Amino acid sequence: MSTITFELVSPERLVVSRPVGMVIVPGEEGDFGVLAGHAPLVSTLRPGLITIHDNGAVTDRIFVGGGFAEVSAERCTVLAEDAAPLTELNQAALDTELQKLQGELVVAPNELEKKRLEKRIALIRAKLTVLAAA
Repeated sequence: MSTITFELVSPERLVVSRPVGMVIVPGEEGDFGVLAGHAPLVSTLRPGLITIHDNGAVTDRIFVGGGFAEVSAERCTVLAEDAAPLTELNQAALDTELQKLQGELVVAPNELEKKRLEKRIALIRAKLTVLAAA
């Protein structure tokens, strides 16, 4: 089986960099799979789950909070705004953070702070949705 090099980069770290059999990415217009020999593509991403497949089985599931993907015949590179392996997401911690942010939103001093908090709330809700579906 041929492989494609997959790299997933977040602002904090290089999350994945290795050859994989296939990767499924949450594109803005829907999920798309990438195999070796894929046609060149650039896509924006929506918050969702990247699944990595090797030898016909899912080996990794990683939440991404949006970003961009660039695909060529040999490589798939994802630059994510936020990325965390599904195993690192904790529902109780996310619920607590969501409640805290919702409280801060109520007393936000200005529109800029409200927009920042709304963006963080949307990201946590996306993580909780992915966890519930997993």
